[in-house]
Amino acid sequence: MGVSEPQDKPFNIPKRLVWEAYERVKANKGAAGVDRQSIEGFETDLRNNLYKIWNRSVSRTRTAG
Repeated sequence: MGVSEPQDKPFNIPKRLVWEAYERVKANKGAAGVDRQSIEGFETDLRNNLYKIWNRSVSRTRTAG
């Protein structure tokens, strides 16, 4: 038995799912997370912020803030 290597394949997450998740959070009047970002603050650069979430999700990278 050999040691299995970690797989670096990205996740396949459609951008539509990130948009739908955002809509649900907004509809539920979601609270700020650990970064204390409000919905209103997030929406000031909505397109870029949603892209960052999607991009980090598919590439398996996460950064705070």
